[in-house]
Amino acid sequence: MDRREFIQALCLATAGICVSGSVIQAGNDKRFITEARFYEKLSDNSIRCLICPRQCIVSPGGRGFCRVRENDDGKYFSLVYGRVCTYHIDPIEKKPLFHFLPGTTAFSIATAGCNLGCKFCQNWEISQQRPEDIDAVNLPPKKVAGVAEKYKCPTIAYTYNEPTIFFEFMVDCALEGKKKKIRSVMISAGYINKQPLLQLIKALDAIKIDLKGFRDDFYSQICLGSLKPVLDTIVTIKEHGRWLEIVNLVIPTLNDDPKDIEKMCKWIIDNVGDDVPIHFTRFYPTYKLKNLPVTPVASVEKARDIALSKGIKFAYVGNVPIGHPGESTYCPSCHKRIIDRWGYSIRSIRLKDGKCEYCGEPIPGIWS
Repeated sequence: MDRREFIQALCLATAGICVSGSVIQAGNDKRFITEARFYEKLSDNSIRCLICPRQCIVSPGGRGFCRVRENDDGKYFSLVYGRVCTYHIDPIEKKPLFHFLPGTTAFSIATAGCNLGCKFCQNWEISQQRPEDIDAVNLPPKKVAGVAEKYKCPTIAYTYNEPTIFFEFMVDCALEGKKKKIRSVMISAGYINKQPLLQLIKALDAIKIDLKGFRDDFYSQICLGSLKPVLDTIVTIKEHGRWLEIVNLVIPTLNDDPKDIEKMCKWIIDNVGDDVPIHFTRFYPTYKLKNLPVTPVASVEKARDIALSKGIKFAYVGNVPIGHPGESTYCPSCHKRIIDRWGYSIRSIRLKDGKCEYCGEPIPGIWS
């Protein structure tokens, strides 16, 4: 957590979001347990989890790969309903979502757990833990929506770990937010089955997917997952009309081959169109990949150049020095800068009714 994030968290706590006595110490707490919504019962009281492509078969007393779903004598339960282990008010640009309410903030929340095991995870302290091993606060859905409203956040963001694993909590928060005209966005790796995804799409307003690489061996060896379910998720989101942006973390020697980036860009254009924004961001050594170097700025610049040359209209770079021109949005028709970004800040927006102020070209996104 950087200094700004720490101050934000401290301000939230002292402003009354965490009511007296609401901090839950590490350990079990029945308030956070709710029955899972996607599973099937098997013989001998085992269950098959249907929330993600792993489809874990869990014996009584056991848990799925994600660590937060448990079989209690033939019934499957989420252990993280309302169990929020971190929360912040973030710029929406930090997610990153660049074509969704630019310049606004999102009340951002997470629980413990994840259904992947990425060796480069920057939030591994929460994503690779069991919920009872991390202190948390009790934030049920109505309170989440209330906090967003109180602090004038037009959006709730489910982020930091993988929101798929707190599916039930996320859906209910989104529905409570809708009652207050607060939108919801999921920041996800996209490792989710189609039926839960379709239910999520009805509740959410935008989804950012981390497309971590474009080779299945990268997914299996580095993320402990597989590529195809993520590609299927991206297509389903686009088909059902939810706003979609894609992020690719460029990791030296592992997924930075220009040929793979070309293939990925071609797949994006062929399957979801040339107007889906893609963000190429720099890797910093962390978790189990501390032996690798920081991604050179030139590598993400090259990836962006490849995307633009292949026909993607909106390609960005991330985790670069503040003021990099690749952080801003340019009209694909007249090529003028229409959203001028300085880090997470917006210096100017040259859009009128969702169109370029200079030439009138429609710019896809959710702008108001």
